[in-house]
Amino acid sequence: MNEDYFEEIKEDEIESEVPQQEVYEHFRFVVDKGQTLVRIDKYLVNTMAGISRNRIQEAAEIGNIHVNDKSVKSNYRIKPFDVITIHLEYPPSEFEIYPQDIPVDIVYEDDDIILVNKQPGLVVHPGFGNFDGTLLNAIAWHLKDHPEYDINDSRIGLVHRIDKDTSGLILLAKTEYAKTHLGKQFFNKTTHRRYQALVWGNVKQDEGTIIGDLARNPQDRMQFMVFPEGENPLAKHAVTHYKVLERLGYTSLVECRLETGRTHQIRVHMKHIGHTLFNDERYGGHIILKGNTTAMYKAFVKNCFYLCPRQALHAKELGFVHPRTGEYMFFNSDLPQDMQELVDKWRKYGQRGEE
Repeated sequence: MNEDYFEEIKEDEIESEVPQQEVYEHFRFVVDKGQTLVRIDKYLVNTMAGISRNRIQEAAEIGNIHVNDKSVKSNYRIKPFDVITIHLEYPPSEFEIYPQDIPVDIVYEDDDIILVNKQPGLVVHPGFGNFDGTLLNAIAWHLKDHPEYDINDSRIGLVHRIDKDTSGLILLAKTEYAKTHLGKQFFNKTTHRRYQALVWGNVKQDEGTIIGDLARNPQDRMQFMVFPEGENPLAKHAVTHYKVLERLGYTSLVECRLETGRTHQIRVHMKHIGHTLFNDERYGGHIILKGNTTAMYKAFVKNCFYLCPRQALHAKELGFVHPRTGEYMFFNSDLPQDMQELVDKWRKYGQRGEE
């Protein structure tokens, strides 16, 4: 999101006797149940990347920020379960989703849900910098002959999200009831989600749990970081359980089970314990973090970066209760080619016993 998103409207341009102009909802946030009292402008700065506090305050001043359907000022203190919406004077046409013929791997589909095995590099939904070419554009194409499905209807669609360069299973709802039902499962932490990741370093413990509140890094708002409990009122409780699947010398293949689903959770939690994801550029995994200084080793790692040019993270397993039938459904996806070849390469390196 950029600074120009909130269009500035001067107060002297608004006449009280002029009928109120129609406004359109652009964003909606539901505050977590554990959220402490904090000013709404601080909350939104932490939640929305690339927008300054001044712009949010300006938007609030002209009545564009609502809580529970009522306009609020920037000093309003949010409470758990508050519904925050941002309204602007023009429709959100920038984010209109239209059909595009983009290949996607649909693992399962019925009248209620679509499960996709997303390829790495595919953005999930339109946003600033990615107006099209997304998973939702691909789904719009897939459903283009079914006019009863409106992909632009916020009451259907994505139930959860994964990052652009993360591959793996992602679930979409085709009905309002399905989205509500599945959303409650994710909120109540009753879904099953396991990822596989290649991380830097030899993870000494066979398994463990990482508990650390997550919020945006004040020095780099494109990153998240771990804060001690209670230090940052904007930080969200996050829990990741991990297990070592294979030690590969200077890297380890790990399985991560999410208890919560925060933005960048696995990437931040693994970095926090000293094991940044391999080739995760945003968090510093795109440089050699473990190993030696020989030219041969540097060339080997460079080839590994080329082989898998993204963070080595795959959403491998997903389990949930079907919203209509009540049946428990479980899906498992293979590692994509780039990650599998990366793991194989490190395995062969370790077997050669090279230092």
